[in-house]
Amino acid sequence: MAKLSVNINKIATLRNARGGNLPNLIQVAKDCEKFGAQGITVHPRPDARHIRYEDVRNLKQMVTTEFNIEGYPSPDFIDLVLEVKPSQVTLVPDAPEALTSNNGWDTIKYQKMLFDICQNFKKEGIRTSLFVNPDMVMVRNATLCGTDRIELYTESYATNYPYNPAIAIRDYICAAEEAMKQGLGLNAGHDLNLHNLSYFAQQIPQLLEVSIGHALICDALYLGLEKTIQNYLRCLQF
Repeated sequence: MAKLSVNINKIATLRNARGGNLPNLIQVAKDCEKFGAQGITVHPRPDARHIRYEDVRNLKQMVTTEFNIEGYPSPDFIDLVLEVKPSQVTLVPDAPEALTSNNGWDTIKYQKMLFDICQNFKKEGIRTSLFVNPDMVMVRNATLCGTDRIELYTESYATNYPYNPAIAIRDYICAAEEAMKQGLGLNAGHDLNLHNLSYFAQQIPQLLEVSIGHALICDALYLGLEKTIQNYLRCLQF
């Protein structure tokens, strides 16, 4: 069964909209774990529009499951990760002004840079993951970047799933098989939800972890956080 890591960026966005500490980000993270989530994900960005660097430091003190920090490997981000030492760091090629992650790494063009960064993290015992498109060449070359895992960018799967699930998943099956051949662990994330997650997990048996935030928090507005997390966990059981 793949693990569910809950991305709590949207909770921080809501808190920041009014200032103060409502909702309480730390309490929400604790509740996610209590309700069954096997990980907490955060993605601090340079403008601090949701998760702030101080949030990351505070969360490290209380997360008892896997703590995953996503982000573009700027010098400040690298320093933060080395200070906090999460279970996993997921490197994404986001521009500072990006609204959300919208592309995977070119693991050929940035091979040397990513290799050096991954080695730096791995020396400190931090598992590394690279955000990549479901492209067999990019997956294959991720091995040369020195990463432990890849996270497949699932936006195109989510977009095409309602029209033809078999076609939507096709490139992801090939990418997953290539990852297994290369000895890479496999994560996935972006636009996965209660409608498309179960099929994805069934078709990608190598899947180790999914990171889900936006859809999960939206569902929680109607279902409540505990029931929502339980529903997502059921999608991963088959």
